[in-house]
Amino acid sequence: MTDETPSAADTAADTVTDAVADAVATTTEEQPTGLIVGTTAGTVSVEDLTEALMDVVDPELGIDVVNLGLIYGIHIDESDVATIDMTLTSAACPLTDVIEDQAKTATDGLVQDLRINWVWMPPWGPDKITDDGRDQLRALGFNV
Repeated sequence: MTDETPSAADTAADTVTDAVADAVATTTEEQPTGLIVGTTAGTVSVEDLTEALMDVVDPELGIDVVNLGLIYGIHIDESDVATIDMTLTSAACPLTDVIEDQAKTATDGLVQDLRINWVWMPPWGPDKITDDGRDQLRALGFNV
């Protein structure tokens, strides 16, 4: 007869596997529209930086990048250097420099430095636009 009680190593491995699976699920499909995943080790909060980024407007659509759902993550280190995981409505967008300049201007004085990490996965889609963003687009005549 075999003992079917799991070893401590098996139990620990299962716990780690479950935690990784939960983290992946949370950061992909289950993340609600408009929720920005963020971490901070500095004095600036993710909420304050998100608020400042609402002044960054997509030049083609006229809506801020936060409500368009272009910000996927914000990470602020202990030196108040912020790294933003951000995408665009199209990988071929020629206006990355304009958006970077706006973002640096909007966060000047709030963080020591701002870096944008351009990401393409998951691809942006209209489903990422917040309710406020949809209202703004409708006000501009878009049918969303």
